[in-house]
Amino acid sequence: METKIAIQGIKGSFHHQVAQNYFQSNIELDECLSFPDLVKSLKQNKVHKGVMALENSIAGTIIPNYALIDQNNLHIIGEYYLDIHMNLMVLKGQKIEDITEVHSHPIALLQCAVFFNQYPHIKLVESVDTAETAQRIQEQQLKGIGAVAAPIAAEMYDLEIIAAGIHTVKSNKTRFVILKNENKVFLKEKINKASIKFELDDLQGGLATVLNALNVCQLNLTKIQSLPIIDTPFQYSFFIDVVFEKYKYYERAKEILELMTKNLKVLGEYTKGDQ
Repeated sequence: METKIAIQGIKGSFHHQVAQNYFQSNIELDECLSFPDLVKSLKQNKVHKGVMALENSIAGTIIPNYALIDQNNLHIIGEYYLDIHMNLMVLKGQKIEDITEVHSHPIALLQCAVFFNQYPHIKLVESVDTAETAQRIQEQQLKGIGAVAAPIAAEMYDLEIIAAGIHTVKSNKTRFVILKNENKVFLKEKINKASIKFELDDLQGGLATVLNALNVCQLNLTKIQSLPIIDTPFQYSFFIDVVFEKYKYYERAKEILELMTKNLKVLGEYTKGDQ
């Protein structure tokens, strides 16, 4: 039986690559051109799971995705770190001097900004997806237009890579999370990472006290992200990721957080991905 997976983008995208690598079995893709569409596919039970990018080592956090996960009560059941290789691809036979525009997802363009500074004649145009642009170039035989995308996109859409590895920082990784409508129950022995959300009263040193409590419980904080609470000006929700050696350390930390914070919410408990 095929597993139905929602991805942002189309076949040949980085999300497609993660879905293949993570599930390593027969999968059927639901290609969504936006992250809200991906969430809608999950909420309408069109798919079993979803793959969503959450942060990149160069471009930083995709902040709206934290809100999408939280507001739609989705559960993080896993994560995957993908080495990102950005490539400039065009119709076969073209050279970089022939290219007047390059289209791609804004995050992809941001990661390659230094490369394109060398070519002021090229206009950078934001699009909804890396692979979608590659597909459109082939289908419409667009000359003078390039795409920034993964090597798999060049293979799938028969384009020529005229500049490989054009991302600014060569150690370029994106963290993807695997999402479900319902939480997946793991053996406690397999859980060594958790994603949590909480709110704090506006008191001096409140966040520092929470972080110190996590340290005392032998939890390692790997991520912290704040988001404004829309209906409460200048108040913030905090999203954190923690890793731990033993589940009992995490259970103790949760008990303490229940007392120290407001509206504590576990977004996911899972096995950490290989970085």
